[in-house]
Amino acid sequence: MEYYLWILAFHVMSFVSWMAMLFYQPRLFVYHSENGDNEGFVKVVQRQEYILNKAIGTPAMWATILSGSTMLYLNPSLLSQGWMIAKLSFLVVLIAYHFSLEMHRKRLKENAHYKPGVFYRFYNEVPTLLMIGIVIFVVIKPF
Repeated sequence: MEYYLWILAFHVMSFVSWMAMLFYQPRLFVYHSENGDNEGFVKVVQRQEYILNKAIGTPAMWATILSGSTMLYLNPSLLSQGWMIAKLSFLVVLIAYHFSLEMHRKRLKENAHYKPGVFYRFYNEVPTLLMIGIVIFVVIKPF
């Protein structure tokens, strides 16, 4: 337990980095789909989408999962608390959302008009709602 707070700090930093990717990736998809006929622009946005996911988002997701799992291993009593179960449920949805972004990235690469920009504007709200729930569960502990 000597290093627990360091692991927690790393977990929060990883989560913030992961959320930054989850917030920005769909915004890039908006630009991509709405400018699909501009080949030069699409090429630049595709590169940004790839780097954001592979170099920032995915490593941050795994760092969040591993640091969180380490804290649960060190303090398994957390798993008996309702707020933690609720948080983990939202986390599962957030992970699925992360992988859905990779699916959308690949489909946009094949067809820049795969989905309209307005779809991605709404899709961009999903991680915000999940983050609000996760923060409320962790800070307020309503269960």
